[in-house]
Amino acid sequence: MNMDLIPAPVRAGDQGRCGFVLDASTTITAAPGTGSTERWLRTTLGAAFGLPLAPGGEGAARAIRLRVDPSLASEGYRLTTTPDEGVVITGGGPAGVFWGAQTLRQLLGPEAFRRAPGGGSTAAFGFTDIEDRPRFGWRGLMLDVSRHFLPKDDVLRYLDLLAAHKLNVFHFHLTDDQGWRVEIKRYPRLTEVGAWRSRTKYGHRASELWDETPHGGYYTQDDIREIVAYAAERHIRVVPEIDIPGHSQAAISAYPELGNTDVVDTAALSVWDNWGVNPNVLAPSDHTLRFFEGVFEELLELFPADVSPFVHVGGDECPKDQWKQSPAAQARIRELGLADEDELQSWFIRHFDSWLTARGRRLIGWDEILEGGLAEGAAVSSWRGYAGGIAAAEAGHDVVMCPEQQVYLDHRQHGGPDEPMPIGYVRTLEDVYRFEPVPPALSEEAARHVLGTQANVWTEVMQNRARVDYQVFPRLAAFAEVAWSALPAPADRDFADFERRMATHYGRLDALGVDYRPPGGPLPWQRRPGILGRPIEGTPPNV
Repeated sequence: MNMDLIPAPVRAGDQGRCGFVLDASTTITAAPGTGSTERWLRTTLGAAFGLPLAPGGEGAARAIRLRVDPSLASEGYRLTTTPDEGVVITGGGPAGVFWGAQTLRQLLGPEAFRRAPGGGSTAAFGFTDIEDRPRFGWRGLMLDVSRHFLPKDDVLRYLDLLAAHKLNVFHFHLTDDQGWRVEIKRYPRLTEVGAWRSRTKYGHRASELWDETPHGGYYTQDDIREIVAYAAERHIRVVPEIDIPGHSQAAISAYPELGNTDVVDTAALSVWDNWGVNPNVLAPSDHTLRFFEGVFEELLELFPADVSPFVHVGGDECPKDQWKQSPAAQARIRELGLADEDELQSWFIRHFDSWLTARGRRLIGWDEILEGGLAEGAAVSSWRGYAGGIAAAEAGHDVVMCPEQQVYLDHRQHGGPDEPMPIGYVRTLEDVYRFEPVPPALSEEAARHVLGTQANVWTEVMQNRARVDYQVFPRLAAFAEVAWSALPAPADRDFADFERRMATHYGRLDALGVDYRPPGGPLPWQRRPGILGRPIEGTPPNV
C-alpha cells in the first residue's frame, strides 16, 4: 500500500492488508455539514474512475462515510477504514472533512487525479487510521495575474491545485502598473483602458527584448463570483488585492485625475509595459479616496465576508518623489499635521483600514504599511524578510509570513544556466522544505499573532500557465507540508523522506497535467536561452 502522503499527516497507522475498495458498488453517506465534500467526491473521484458514487444508507458496505465531530480541530480530520470495507472521514468541521477527502484521493493513487478513467474503474488501499490537523490556519498562495493575465479557467485550476495540497488561502493580486484585472462597473475605463498594454518587456527590465504582442485581459464580475464560489466550495478563502497608493499606473492611465497632475502629465501615461518600481503613484486627494471607496464597494459585493474576511491594499513600493514635488501633497501633509511623506502613506492606508473595518472586513497589506504607523486592526504580509513580521507581531498585529528570500517562487530553483529567465537567489525544493514561518526570535505571545504563511508568485517573467507551473511546482508541495505539518526544526527535517514521497507525488502532478520542473532540470522546451534574468548569487540573507 502507498502511504506517500503530502503534506505528511500527524499520525498514520497502516496494517497493510486490503481495507477499502472503490468500485461500482461504493456509495457515499454524508452527514449534515459535509455536503461540499460529498459533491466534490462525486464529481472528482466519480469522474476519475467512472463511478456513480451514489448516496448510501448508514448501514451500507463499501461506503465512504462523511461525519463531523466538533471535538476535533475545525480543520482536523480522522480517516479510518472499517471492517466492512468502508472508509470513514470525520472532520472537526466541514473544512476538516474536505481535507480528509484530499487524503483519501492521494491514497487511491495517481489515477484518482485524472478527469476520466485513465487506467481502470477500481482502486484500493489497505487498512489505515490517520489523524491529522494543520499547524497554521493561513496556508496560502499569492498569484499575480496583473503582470501576466491568467484566464479564468487557469485560476480555477490553481484553486484545485491548492485544494489538492491542503492550502486554504488564495491571495489574488488583481491590480498593478501593468494591468487592472477586475471589472468595476462604475469605472468602466479601468478595464477598457487599464486592462491592456501595447507590448511587454521580455525578460528582466534590463533585457533589450520586447514582446510586441498587445497583452491583457480581465475578469468580469460574474467571473469573479464564479471564482469565489469555486474557492468557497473547496474551503479556500480568497484575499483580493487592490494595490494602492503605489503600483497604480494602470488605474492612472484609465483615470488620469487619480495621479499627481501638478507634477506630471498623467494624461500621457499608458499601462506600463516594463517591470520594476514605478514613480507614478496616486495623489493623496479626496477625489482619490472617494474613487477607491467606490472600487472597494463593488469589490466587497464580489468577495463576501465569509470567503474574504481580509482585503489586501498592497501598500508596497510606493516612491514618495512625486509627493515631495507636489504642492497639493505637501498641502495635505500640512493640513493633516503629518511629519513627512511616510506618514502621508500611513494616513492613506489608515483611511481604508477604518473604511473596511466599518464594513466588517480586515485590512492586510505588505510590510511597508508599518512605516509611519499602523492602524490597530490591520494585519501585515511580511515580504521583505522576517523583520517586518517580527515588528508587527511584537506590536500585537497579526502577520502572514511570506519572506521573499525563502518563499518567492518566481525566484530560480537552480543555479544552472538552463533555468528560464533566472530571477533572485536559488531556492531549491530542499530550501523551501526547510523554511520556518515562525522565527525563533519571536516571543511566545507574539508568535500567536503569526496567522500562517504563504508562497508568493510574481509573474513578470511568466507569460503563461506552463511557466507558472514550472516556477510553482514542485516547490509548492514542499511549502504545503511546511504550512500544514508539525515539522521539526529546519535542520532536523527529513528531506530524504520527503523526496521519497515526492517520487509518488510526481505521478499525481503528471495526472493533473502540471508542467513542473523535473528533478533532473528543465526539459528542452522549458528553457529560455538568451533571455536576460536577474540572478543573485550566494545564500539569501535571513533578514
